[in-house]
Amino acid sequence: MQVSVSARHGSLQPGDQQLIVEKAEKLRRLYDRINAIEVTVDLENLDKPSLEIRVSAEKTDDSISTAEASTVIAALDSAIPKVEQQLRRLKEKKTGHRTAKPKHIDTSIAVEEEEEET
Repeated sequence: MQVSVSARHGSLQPGDQQLIVEKAEKLRRLYDRINAIEVTVDLENLDKPSLEIRVSAEKTDDSISTAEASTVIAALDSAIPKVEQQLRRLKEKKTGHRTAKPKHIDTSIAVEEEEEET
């Protein structure tokens, strides 16, 4: 899995990039088919930097989350739960259909037929 961090209209503070990479790598625990994570920080408005997270996974559309906050880390902390929710829905959609039992089989009719035969 590849995590890339980029900044527009400025540069990130020294510790911010490493912290962003560490938090973005934790998304892997939710969905194991993630190919790449791209984090883009827009520093055009220094009072409210905006952050975008784009997660690319196999055989699905990209999951995208954006957030604005007073600091880059605060924006990251508000964008991560949004993309986590998208990944949870994606995983449920891909694997959830296997856990449900068939709805088209009516067992009460089969039981009544057996009772009539005996």
